[in-house]
Amino acid sequence: MAPSSKVVVRLTDEQRDALEGLLRAGSPPAAMRRRAGILLRADAGGPDAWTDDQIADALGTTRITVQRVRQQFAAEGLDATLHRKKPTGRRYRKLDGQQEARRVALACSKSPGGRARWTMKHLADKFVEMEEGEGIDPATVWRTLQETTSSRGSGRSG
Repeated sequence: MAPSSKVVVRLTDEQRDALEGLLRAGSPPAAMRRRAGILLRADAGGPDAWTDDQIADALGTTRITVQRVRQQFAAEGLDATLHRKKPTGRRYRKLDGQQEARRVALACSKSPGGRARWTMKHLADKFVEMEEGEGIDPATVWRTLQETTSSRGSGRSG
């Protein structure tokens, strides 16, 4: 069998007391309780350290989850391991409801220059021209139109 590259967890008495207190409280989210249970069972300095498979079986999770909790504890510490990070890649809408309504109205209007219909690029360019705002990606125009009940926005001819 190949040697294990398992990360060894060693909790201080203070950390162990905090984790045990957290589990006794009964109010933390399930993910936090599971992570606390993993760390307590994985503690090499504790009364009896468990294997990753034993921990996973006891807590109804996977061995990979146990390994990730071990790794995060070693790399980032107790607080970061217990508390989930806020998502950083969240994108917020560039347009408010009124702007979206104007975009839908524009899409339903007569198309420019003898074209049969608006293209997403032309809609984006025209909207920026009308609003005197920053550039809008044609994909944003498409998503806005997809969210409406407009027959032109759904890509179907009516």
